[in-house]
Parts: sequence; C-alpha cells; structure tokens
Amino acid sequence: MDVLLFRALSLLGLAILVALAARRLRLPYTVGLVLAGAALAATRSNAGLALTHDLIFDVVLPPLLFEAALNLSWSDLRRDLVPVVALSTIGVALCALLVASGVVAGLGWPLESALVFGALISATDPIAVIALIKESRVTGRLSLLIEAESLFNDGAAAVFFTLILVWAAHDPMSARDPLAAITTFGVVAGGGLAAGFGIGLIAVMIAGTSEDHLVETALTVVAAFGSFLIAEHFGASGVLASVGAGMTMGNLGVLMPKERFGLSITPHGRAFVLEFWEFAAFLANSLVFLMIGSALAAVDFAREGIFALTLVIALALLGRAAAVYPVSLAFARTRWAIPLNQQHLMWWGGLRGALALALALALPADLARRDDILISAFAVVAFSVLVQGLTAPLALKTLRLTPKRR
Repeated sequence: MDVLLFRALSLLGLAILVALAARRLRLPYTVGLVLAGAALAATRSNAGLALTHDLIFDVVLPPLLFEAALNLSWSDLRRDLVPVVALSTIGVALCALLVASGVVAGLGWPLESALVFGALISATDPIAVIALIKESRVTGRLSLLIEAESLFNDGAAAVFFTLILVWAAHDPMSARDPLAAITTFGVVAGGGLAAGFGIGLIAVMIAGTSEDHLVETALTVVAAFGSFLIAEHFGASGVLASVGAGMTMGNLGVLMPKERFGLSITPHGRAFVLEFWEFAAFLANSLVFLMIGSALAAVDFAREGIFALTLVIALALLGRAAAVYPVSLAFARTRWAIPLNQQHLMWWGGLRGALALALALALPADLARRDDILISAFAVVAFSVLVQGLTAPLALKTLRLTPKRR
C-alpha cells in the first residue's frame, strides 16, 4: 500500500514538473508527458506504469469524457448537430475503409485484420483532441465542432469495430444478418446513450433536493463512472454513456440555474463542480499520456520495418482527410458550411491516442496479424501525439486560427 501511494505521488510530482517545463518551453503538455513516460521506460525506472485496456476504459476515459461533455451546451451543439453527426458516422466509415484498403493493397494483410485496424484507428481520440483544444485555447464554433465530433465519433467506430470483430470470427449468423447488425448498433450506441441520459437524469433529480455542493459533486462522480461501467457491462458504449451523463448533468444542472431544474442554487456550487472535474481531467490526462510514453518505449517497431510503419501513418492521415474534406464539402452551400482553414485544422488536429490503443489491446489473441495491428496502432499514436500534437500550435498560427490575446 505504501509503495503504491509512493508511486502515485511520484507520478503526480512528475506530471507537475512536466506541466511547468512545458509552459516555460511553450510546448504542448501532452507531448511532454509522453516524452517523460518514454524517458522513465528507457531508464528502466519502476514507476508502476502499465497501459492496459481495463485501466484506460475503467479509470481514464470516464472523467475525461464526462468533464468535456459537462461543458458542452446543447443549445450550441444543436446548431451544428447535422455536420457533427455526419463527420462522426460517415466520416468514420470513409476513414476506416480507406485505411483497410491501403493495408490490404500495400502490406498484404487479410481483409478482416485490415478492417479491424481501420475501425480502431478511424476515431479521433477524445482524450488527445480535448487536451489539444484546451492547450491551444481554441473557442467558439471550431472548438465545438472538434470536441463534439471527437466525443461522438467513437460511438460509430465502436459499432464498426464490434461488427468487424464478429465478422472476423466468421460467425455467419451474426455477421450477415442485417437485423443482427441493426441490433448490435442499437445496443452499442443507443444503449450507451440511454444509460448515460437515464443515470444523468436520476443524478440531477437527486442533486436538486440538496443544497450541499459536496453531495452534488459526489453525484456527478457516481454518474460519470456508474454510467460508463453499467453500459460496458451490458455490451453498450461506455464512452457514449459518460458523454450522455455529462451532457445531461451539464445542461439540466451545472449550466442552468436551480430555479429551472438546476444542480446548484449558488454560483459556488457550480464553480466547485467544474473545478473538481477540471482537476480530475488533469490527473487522468497526466496518467494516460505518461503510460503511453512508457508503453511506446517498449514497443519493437523494428519488427514492422520503415516501409510498413510509414505506410500505416500515411494511411491514417489520408483516412482522416477522407473523413473531413468530403463530408465538409457536402455542407459547403448550407448554413453549416465549415471554412477551409478550419477543415485543415480538423484534419491535422484529428489526433489518435489512448482509445485506439485500448481497442488494439483488447483484440482476441487468435486474430490474424494481431501483433502487427498493435504495433501499427502504437506507431500511428506516436506520430499523432509527438508530431501532430507538437506542430498543432504552429498549424493554428499558419491557418490564422490562433485566438486573439486580450
């Protein structure tokens, strides 16, 4: 117990030092964490870091997703709901198919393995994208589009990923039956949202009877983790559940006065909830990017070769382009038109991170090319976080999207 506590405090201290250094050097905080994690692994320091699917899904994702959704106003989202849904569904499918086609043609992978890889790498990672947006201080419609798409496109990717895994297992009764596919979609996406909205609504109703900001905050914690775990237990999307719970508690509680069915009657109560979740997100971000850095240092990238790694990274970028530009073009002459410079940022800022790695780590051991998929996912994430994340501030300036300082 003492050793575990010491390791936890050591990691928190390291995260604080990285945050201070990153601010002085004007580097993205997430990049600094990944490098620090890699340095720990390279020096063989026993920091207790272990990147696993369960740790990412059960510990890291709920607070990060809930915190982002808590601040997502429904009135703002409603204005751009159509392009957000299109980007997070049609865009994900286009990206996955392009990546799968590329690895089949270029690397000779079996079709099922290629589709699995395309599905898990197609969704931008909410953790990495939200961290980028916060560090860059991007606000307004662009921030909404990027954050909302990142939060919702995981639902489509999870459904696609699940269907492809069923098909890869060669279960013709489940894979070829359209009704089974629709049922899977309803369980994963619809079930996740239903669990999130339902649990969030119950938590808001209970919180509405309290004047204690500590009780209200505790209820948000129960909603964030409870919705995620319940949805995952029943085979639904825990990510969408936490997003649904966060939006429900945010729009019916934190962002609304108590006289209109709100969470807290005092400004102090609302401020406390938001600050608590901002701190929780900081801890989760610090943990996951340190773990990613540590895991990257242990991956045998040489096994795949330069050509294969370069190809999968290029395909991931091309797939993201296929997800952004054609869908945005469809809205060019509508009120939902997205300026070209913002499309460029949505493409380059579409980072991959812990979510792709969690899905890759959960792949069945008997899946063909499993190790190749895992190494390729790590390669894409490494490029995404270190190269795209590091150059994102420069991209903002080049595209003239940097917020004006007051």
